[in-house]
Amino acid sequence: MAGGPTTTAGGVSNASLAWAIIMSAFAAFGGILYGYDTGTIGGAIAMPDWLETFGSFDPTGALGATTGNHYLKTSNKSLVVSILSAGTFFGALFAYPMGDMVGRKWGIVASCAVFALGVGLQLDVKWATFVVGRFIAGLGVGLISCLVPMYQSECAPKNIRGLIVGLYQLAITIGALLAAIVLNSTKDFPNHNAWRIPIAIQFAWASILGGGMILLPESPRFLMYKGRVDSARKALSRLTNAPADSAAVDAELHEIELALHAESSLGHASYLDCFRNGPYRNGLRTWTGICLQGWQQLTGINFIFYYGTTFFSSAGIKNPFIITIITDVVNTVMTVIGVQLIDRVGRRRLLLIGAAGMLLSEYIVAIVGVTVGQAGADGSVNLSAQRVLIAFVCFYIAFFAISWGPVAWVITGEIFSLNLRAKSMSLAVASNWLWNFGIGYATPYLVDPSTKGQPNGVATAGLGVKVFFVWGSTCVGCLVFTYFFVPETKGLSLEQIDLLYKNSTSELPSSFILVSAPADRRVFSF
Repeated sequence: MAGGPTTTAGGVSNASLAWAIIMSAFAAFGGILYGYDTGTIGGAIAMPDWLETFGSFDPTGALGATTGNHYLKTSNKSLVVSILSAGTFFGALFAYPMGDMVGRKWGIVASCAVFALGVGLQLDVKWATFVVGRFIAGLGVGLISCLVPMYQSECAPKNIRGLIVGLYQLAITIGALLAAIVLNSTKDFPNHNAWRIPIAIQFAWASILGGGMILLPESPRFLMYKGRVDSARKALSRLTNAPADSAAVDAELHEIELALHAESSLGHASYLDCFRNGPYRNGLRTWTGICLQGWQQLTGINFIFYYGTTFFSSAGIKNPFIITIITDVVNTVMTVIGVQLIDRVGRRRLLLIGAAGMLLSEYIVAIVGVTVGQAGADGSVNLSAQRVLIAFVCFYIAFFAISWGPVAWVITGEIFSLNLRAKSMSLAVASNWLWNFGIGYATPYLVDPSTKGQPNGVATAGLGVKVFFVWGSTCVGCLVFTYFFVPETKGLSLEQIDLLYKNSTSELPSSFILVSAPADRRVFSF
């Protein structure tokens, strides 16, 4: 599934724990917006009333047999699911000017208003309005996906930065779980309320996030970046629960000022500078972030969360909405575990463990699905095979939830230098949404049975459960990429991560040695 910080240091050194919790709770609602929307559209397109309103009618009864002969064309299914990701792609790119000109705090508030407009348009019964609404909502989600973790990382205590930024991914899983519960409650409504109620609930998430952010302080690092020292001092005073003229606030401001001065000496940074390998190896860092976000999507996780309901239905499972709730519960519970492991086990090690676990689980799902999991000639299904399929889909989700789900966001929030961080982060998050769009759009063509030769038929690959061979193979790529290109950043401040890249002993990423961090320890252990 699909944030990233822009900071000068690894969070606030002496932040009040109470403020850290409050700030994280409100800001994490950005993840709920995306997770809930993802889960909502996945269930809505399987509802009879939604299909009757926006779908097509098959008089032969060959399509839509369980939904009154109403079905959604493969092309329209691809469009309505993936168009949100197209909007988020552009929203993520716009996050740089929004975050650096308006600010982290007010940028999030404005993004909530954009998202709410998109939600309102989705309550209409016209296909074009519904699709446009999803695109506009995507713009808001894309902005929020950059600005929320950006804000979190800049204000979080550095010793629990990974935990707090990882809460963004946890919020995504909670949003998806809430969507599954609401959809299961409204799916049998005989009118438009079946899908309008789940969509309209998104107004509440936007209101809570936007209203909560109004009450929180602006990022002190953004304020210092803009030269607003007095405002930064007040913001730090609130975050640290210390007097504005205290030694703790003075020390924090001094640390930020030193980092700003060091990076301003490099001159004005452009998007082109993101790809130049100067003293701080910004090109390597930008490509690492872009590729890491791309590989997160290529794990195939959004196949389950976008199309899980229809996939389980096609596999012969009687109540796919319940199975969707089960997978969302697994995702949420394991993400809770995962975010606690980030600062203990380490970023790099979790990514390696997660990639290995996912590829094994997905290959097992694919093998079982194409052997004993096929329906019989009389339509009968192998219940044991179904249970194995569901179990290993849950294992696959669990490995993702403890690793690539939260850790990808944490790393891409840590590895960029200050003068390029907003630009590089927007490029990395845009990569996530671009792959999200591509996978969301292509999946129906990969998975759905071909209707070529029928009226309005569409030729597809018809892979069905075989698509898990594809996702398993992409997880091999995740494993290889992590092994060679991802450093361990556990326990390092963001300034120390700058030194990691600056003082590496070779141009090859696999031989980075951190010479200025505590204990001069090696961050790549092969």
